[in-house]
Amino acid sequence: MSNPRPWFKAKTYGWGWGPATTWQGWLVYACFIALLAGSAVLFRPDRDPLGFALAVAGLCAALVGICLLKGEKPGWRWGR
Repeated sequence: MSNPRPWFKAKTYGWGWGPATTWQGWLVYACFIALLAGSAVLFRPDRDPLGFALAVAGLCAALVGICLLKGEKPGWRWGR
């Protein structure tokens, strides 16, 4: 079985991932933004800052986890 195409390409400079390279990656980004907006409505930052901060931290951790599983291996890069 051939290697599937990564959903996220590693950044050229620094650590992390850039824009998605497949529709699945863009769907992950869209869901992240939608859930982030929903968290802002559910846990209003002006009334429940701790709840909102925990929701954002959880969403960010999930996004990084998906990027680690489905993206190119990140690493510190100083150019290619």
